[in-house]
Amino acid sequence: MARGDGRLTHDLIHGEKGPQDACGVFGVWAPGEDVAKLTYFGLYALQHRGQESAGIATGDGEKILVYKDMGLVSQVFDETALSSLRGHIAIGHTRYSTTGGSTWENAQPTLGGSGGRTLALGHNGNLINTVELRAMVDEHFGGSRVTGELARGNTSDTALVTTLLAADPDKTPEQAALELFPKLRGAFCFVFMDEHTLYAARDPWGVRPLALGRLERGWVVASETAALQTIGASVIREVEPGELIAIDEDGLRTHRFAEPQPKGCVFEYVYLARPDAVIRDRVVHEARVDMGRALAREHPVEADLVIGVPESGVPAAVGYSQESGIPFGQGFVKNAYVGRTFIQPSQTLRQLGIRLKLNPLEHTIRGKRLVVVDDSIVRGNTQRAQVRMLREAGAAEVHVRISSPPVQWPCFYGIDFATRAELIATGLGVEEIRASIGADSLGYISEAGMVEATRQPADELCTACFTGRYPIELPEDGRVGKHVLETLPLTVRTGHDRSVDTDVDGVALGVGTGGAGALQHP
Repeated sequence: MARGDGRLTHDLIHGEKGPQDACGVFGVWAPGEDVAKLTYFGLYALQHRGQESAGIATGDGEKILVYKDMGLVSQVFDETALSSLRGHIAIGHTRYSTTGGSTWENAQPTLGGSGGRTLALGHNGNLINTVELRAMVDEHFGGSRVTGELARGNTSDTALVTTLLAADPDKTPEQAALELFPKLRGAFCFVFMDEHTLYAARDPWGVRPLALGRLERGWVVASETAALQTIGASVIREVEPGELIAIDEDGLRTHRFAEPQPKGCVFEYVYLARPDAVIRDRVVHEARVDMGRALAREHPVEADLVIGVPESGVPAAVGYSQESGIPFGQGFVKNAYVGRTFIQPSQTLRQLGIRLKLNPLEHTIRGKRLVVVDDSIVRGNTQRAQVRMLREAGAAEVHVRISSPPVQWPCFYGIDFATRAELIATGLGVEEIRASIGADSLGYISEAGMVEATRQPADELCTACFTGRYPIELPEDGRVGKHVLETLPLTVRTGHDRSVDTDVDGVALGVGTGGAGALQHP
């Protein structure tokens, strides 16, 4: 799907939502360092993984402060906010909602606490036994008033985990995690902290990436290696599937809470991760180039120019060009400054085909037979608009090549696709899709070609969105999905005044600028 430098341009045309990224998490333990600013820049490097809300929590050994709001990292934080977040431990989160709607209440890090201890937690991924976890919370509290974020309207799976981790005042977060995490089903990379210790954990399937890095005076964990490198940390290794790491003044210690059953998300290689990320020793950019080479072998065509749809389609286009011998060129100009906008175009502008985000480079493509490489097709509306633009700009032929197989199934592990009914490949074959988007030809990479480009064993990858084979068994009652908690009856108090700073069970909670109207932020 087309996107700009900030990877916010899923919707080339108004109202068209592509696959939304998983969240980004970051954590640092570094006495003597400005951990809030390290976290800010780490989140900046992870902005592509979520653009709905952002938050940072810090701890100084005595208390935890958290500051979060709706919007991009650069919109939520300024120098004043960051200077108020003092301590030697910090965690950060940038969110795209996969369980629980996009509201201020669901922004992360989430908070919990009991027995004089406070816990803050950030989550990348999506759990599929959320209903079961809600029942565990209800059982533990025996129908009594649940405090913390659940009481204030948080409807995310993350808030349930935070509540359960902090439910027993006689257990340390380490002890609670080792008991709770084997009961979780689905994808999770957690970074969490109390006043003294930084923790990180990854689900036994390793669906989402999580890396460990070293600073001169501390340790860092992040969703992608690029975030470690951004702040000058050396990459040590990945957090292993089924591993819990704790970091405090005694150093780093590790626990195995479950046996690893690797099922890494193949879509990280296709689209989600930054091209400079390294996942399981494979540079994502190189994997995408190899996907383009495979496309050229599997779906050759006589053409004059290969162009990629910015940004994730470009490496695959380079690979297609290298393998086919057809020259590579720039066919689209993107506006790097267009992100999410709440300014709705008028009907007239919609009819004119408003092109805020992507425009064809007319002098390059006029009269040319084009190969247009993109990473995926979801509904097909975006590709239809691209093909129309290129033809209007004078392209002689438009041959579309896609560096992933047809997306036919929803993801329950941290990517928010369209519903199955909305996926164009659910009901149409390749030739019918070609006709629908108006291309002269259409070719998808094969599953084997895509997997081979990742250089990972096929049985250690999750390809469920292409194949329907879900490696983590889904609940039999079918109670999964983004808004599952919002459809259950709640026994806790909901809602709170967002216009003032709020004290949550003794935790100082900072609301970002304009918190009361946060949903109106661009």
